[in-house]
Amino acid sequence: MKTSEPGTPAAADSGPPEDEGVRRWGLEDLTALDFDPFLTAVLREEPVARIRLPYGEGTAWLVTRHDDVKSVASDPRFSRRALADRDVTSGSPHAIAARHASLNYTDPPRLTAMRRVVARAFTGGGMERLRPLAQRTADELLDEMERHGPPADLVRHLHGPFPLSVVGDLLGLPEEDRTRMVHWTDVIMTPAPAPARSRQGRRSVREVVEALLAQRRGEPADDLAGVLAAAAADGEISDDEALSMATAILVSGAHAVRNNSANMVYALLTRPEQLARLRAEPGLLPRAVEELLRYIPHRSGVGLPRIATEDVEVGGVRIRAGEAVYCSYLAANRDPEVFPDPHTLDFDRPAVPHLSFGFGPHHCVGPMLARMESEVMLATLLRRYPRLALAVPPEEIAWQRGALIRGPKSLPVSW
Repeated sequence: MKTSEPGTPAAADSGPPEDEGVRRWGLEDLTALDFDPFLTAVLREEPVARIRLPYGEGTAWLVTRHDDVKSVASDPRFSRRALADRDVTSGSPHAIAARHASLNYTDPPRLTAMRRVVARAFTGGGMERLRPLAQRTADELLDEMERHGPPADLVRHLHGPFPLSVVGDLLGLPEEDRTRMVHWTDVIMTPAPAPARSRQGRRSVREVVEALLAQRRGEPADDLAGVLAAAAADGEISDDEALSMATAILVSGAHAVRNNSANMVYALLTRPEQLARLRAEPGLLPRAVEELLRYIPHRSGVGLPRIATEDVEVGGVRIRAGEAVYCSYLAANRDPEVFPDPHTLDFDRPAVPHLSFGFGPHHCVGPMLARMESEVMLATLLRRYPRLALAVPPEEIAWQRGALIRGPKSLPVSW
């Protein structure tokens, strides 16, 4: 069964080329789950395009086709380490992740060694141990929502606290530190309107994580903080690397899953046929989650670029050594050469791997965790609330503004 997105992207007018073919990408806030018309136009007209973003210096290349994105993301001639000391055109007024001792700004083989440590907490067995805790958390949160009574805000009652609780269990974050993390992770990931507050949020979260790692050095545990503290004590990673990785996992795990899980519920509640099918075929849920991950434009703009360390040809375009290159995983997920009818949410789509968790050595470290959380939340909502519906018309839903990760600010529902 297929259901088309209302307002499927029309052919966008990307405007005349600027500065000898440079396209300016303003990263305007979009409506609901509308796909960025800039990406639609570039993917169709100029799959490897030179762009300028709102912040930073100069220009960069934007790669949008599925095969080209995979090629750049896995090619060692494109370096994240070389980005650490560069100011390039960007969608954020400042770096969100630490530029040094960070997975995001490290290349193999050091990156491989750092990821190997983190992977100890992200095994399949580890996720299965977390699932009962996640299910209990979801049930408790929804019990509280029922005591509140309809209408209720799912972002407040489920999508906000649930991912933070799960990543808190993974990390070993004390309960008393978790409540304020919801606020600070939101502030960190909404840098454009308030850069100073975003930087302060990053410092506040790092202070909490630093204290937790210090505690684990004296009180070992099997959680992620314990794994990182032990690896630092053994010399596998530095203290700064342990701090950077724990902070990044906490922020991204709490914020990205919060928004994308709410996006998934919004997508289903505005497509009653798809929702009814999932109720009738619960075994379809894992496949539906994968298609929702592919379909939903979960971020604004693009993530971090890479720097070409030598001249490389991509998609018939020569990229020179020293130039910055962005990969758009969102555009790659809508490449019609790989995903026919790409702007349609289709739970029967053949299993072609999407790129929502990235690709290559910098792909997301926690996709199993994100999938497990999405499945628990959706399955629990479907089971408990056969009449779950938006409590307001879709056009009245308020959405994040100026945020790196897209999602509803609130999601009022009845049941």
